[in-house]
This record gives sequence, C-alpha cells and structure tokens, in this order.
Amino acid sequence: MQGAVMTTLCYIERENQYLMLHRVKKENDINKDKWIGVGGRFEKDESPEDCLLREVKEETGLTLTSYRFRGLVTFLCGDDDAMYMCLYTADGYEGEMLADCDEGDLEWVEKDRISELNLWEGDRIFFQLLEEDREFFSLKLRYEGSEQGEQLVEAVLDGEKIR
Repeated sequence: MQGAVMTTLCYIERENQYLMLHRVKKENDINKDKWIGVGGRFEKDESPEDCLLREVKEETGLTLTSYRFRGLVTFLCGDDDAMYMCLYTADGYEGEMLADCDEGDLEWVEKDRISELNLWEGDRIFFQLLEEDREFFSLKLRYEGSEQGEQLVEAVLDGEKIR
C-alpha cells in the first residue's frame, strides 16, 4: 500500500469539440485503445493546477489560459489504492498543438460524437455531468475485473448511489 494516487484530467474545448487523446502508443497502458482527455499524475509538491498546466503543456504543447475545476472523481479498483482525479475543462489556450504526442494520438472530436468512442464506462457518466454543466461534483467509480476487462460495478454521485 503506497497510498492514494492523485491525477488531473482535462477536456479542452473548441467550437463544440473536445480535444481527445486516443491512447495507442504505450504497451502496458491501463488506458490502451481508450479515448481520454489529457492529464496525468501529480509530481512532488504540485497543486492540482500545477499538474494540470504541466501535463497539458507536455502532452499537447498548449498553454491553458482559461480553465475550470469541474469535479473530483474517485476510482476504486480491486485491492489497489484509491486514485483521485481532478477533472477540468478548458476553453482558452495559446500556442501550437504538438504534431506528435508520445501518449497517443490527439484529435478534436465533436461533442455529439464522443459517445461513439471507446471510452471507460465511468467516463460516460462524467461526460453527461459536463454536458449538464454541473457546477461541481464528486463521483466515485468502482471497477472490478482485470485491466481492459474491467467493468464498472458502482457509481456514486455526490454521496448518492446512481449505479
């Protein structure tokens, strides 16, 4: 038991699209073949905003100028320690997007096409909350199974079980 893992995840918005990362480049990647936002693990002494800005810059080449903390997502999987993800959306940025990201392929995707992508089941819940423009939420997602075969078995939104 090493303790909880802290991460950030950001969905950058442009003209009714989100910038999505198709995770296809790393072999032992829990997100392999999934579409997610950009982000990653906190480094020593980072705040959520420090981590957000660093990860977005590293993965996209963009510098965020306008972003919003949307929710805290708690992931539970088997006997692993909890992972806490600070979820952001951003609607302002500067710079040129990288032509190549070593995490996967970056692509602008129309918001109404997001549901067609290979997403984690729990991600579909927080996409719905983002669409509803929830001010702030706490979402707990419990998965069971092995890596890519993991199934969402419980979802709790703001303390109320929804699944």
